[in-house]
Amino acid sequence: MKSLQPLSRWLVAVAALLMVSAYFVPLWQILMWAPQYPEGLEMDIWINNITGDVKIISALNHYIGMKHIEVSMFPEFQYMVYIVGFLIAFGLMTALINRRWLLWGFCLLLAATGIAALVDFYLWGYDYGHNLDPTAAIVVPGMSYQPPLIGTKQLLNFTAFSGPDIGGWVFICSALIAIGTLVYELFFVKAK
Repeated sequence: MKSLQPLSRWLVAVAALLMVSAYFVPLWQILMWAPQYPEGLEMDIWINNITGDVKIISALNHYIGMKHIEVSMFPEFQYMVYIVGFLIAFGLMTALINRRWLLWGFCLLLAATGIAALVDFYLWGYDYGHNLDPTAAIVVPGMSYQPPLIGTKQLLNFTAFSGPDIGGWVFICSALIAIGTLVYELFFVKAK
């Protein structure tokens, strides 16, 4: 079984420890601008909470038939802390046990978790933007209001943006460090 270089072990440990930030900073953000809200509205998604202008956004969305946004509508919040904890522990275990196959596993877990999070968010957005109350105050036949997964989208008179917040960027950096370390191990380190 191939061992990791000392530098690789340190990089994997750093990648794992960076993810601790997920417990202290928001992971994702949704921003909205409209003529009546030129300063914008913000919703921050944390590992187990939603903060920002949630009540205002929820009230505005209710006029077009969307559900009120509440923490209880996200069952993911109940287990995200454990998933992130597992990723951190797996990364530290990879650095400690010092085996290349564990680095492969760590990279695959990070990629799978990222993809699963995006798919989950897309499915939530699809449901949230398409399952509208037909008795809402404003009904535009054939119109759906799915927020963007990543990037900017026009929704009636609102411009909505969705993308990583501080914690999301830290996760991306962690994944890039881990994948970069794997590339280093595979292509730049002579086999032991």
